Amino acid sequence: MTSIKESAKGYIPKATKNISELQSVSIDLALFEGKGLDKDGKEYTYNYVEVAGENYRIPDKVLADLKAILEKKPTLKSFSVTKKGTGLNTQYTVIPMD
Repeated sequence: MTSIKESAKGYIPKATKNISELQSVSIDLALFEGKGLDKDGKEYTYNYVEVAGENYRIPDKVLADLKAILEKKPTLKSFSVTKKGTGLNTQYTVIPMD
């Protein structure tokens, strides 16, 4: 049996990662909708994919850029995302992989 003290020392809070943390993303992954609370305690919804048991959030900007890419290249199979900045100044770039 583990004590509260030992559990607290090893505690890692659960957090949804960002799609930009993945090297490559398959275009065929299932998209899920999650709910969270912002810093003011207001509920919001977000899109995410699950890869190897981890959830990765997909910002709306990434979906919009991906839509434009798919209109020009409907055979796209995978992509990657780069992220610059933080908070409201975050910028995402979607890069087709094939």
